[in-house]
Amino acid sequence: MRQSPMLKNTPGGIIAPVGRRKRRQGVMFAAAKRWTDVAGAALGLLVSAPLLAICACWVMLADGRPVLYQQWRVGRDGWLFRIYKLRTMSVNAEATGDAQFARPGDPRLIRGGGLIRKAHLDELPQLWNILLGQMSLVGPRPERPEIHRELRRHIRGIDRRLATKPGLTGLAQVCNGYTNDLSGARRKLAFDLLYIRRLGFLEDLRLMFLTVPRLWDRMAL
Repeated sequence: MRQSPMLKNTPGGIIAPVGRRKRRQGVMFAAAKRWTDVAGAALGLLVSAPLLAICACWVMLADGRPVLYQQWRVGRDGWLFRIYKLRTMSVNAEATGDAQFARPGDPRLIRGGGLIRKAHLDELPQLWNILLGQMSLVGPRPERPEIHRELRRHIRGIDRRLATKPGLTGLAQVCNGYTNDLSGARRKLAFDLLYIRRLGFLEDLRLMFLTVPRLWDRMAL
């Protein structure tokens, strides 16, 4: 299978286990995390299938096809992968070809798209990315390559967040929420690096529980 392209000039191997015990613990944690990801994503897709079908029908009625859209994102160690989301914006939302942050009152949103985004229902197809091993249930949110390159110009050490798989939720999402500016990106980086330092099964479990009451995001569009 052909590998996805890698983000240029992105250093890999940021976290390296030291010593036999650390290595063994790292392997055990990786196995437990992967098992949890597969089980959680499979269960999530099964439970959310009716809701996904309803949202897909709504998108089709509101703005036609395609219902899903794919977008390159930066994964672990800079490897790029295609992320899947329910489409909540018009097909020509980025007709200029430039990556743009969503913003309050964004005219590119389709009818009802704001509600889908507020409830994070547009993120549900990323459970498939988790099954494919490109993402995890918990981890830093993956950025678009264009945005990551731009942030790299202004934020030192941002590549360090690529030491682990990107996630559907994470410490930055729980504690900081949605941001679309440079200061917010710096705060998110601080939370992402704190998560990487705390990396562990109990921390992932804690963040998954903390995510539940935040599923309705007042700050989302």
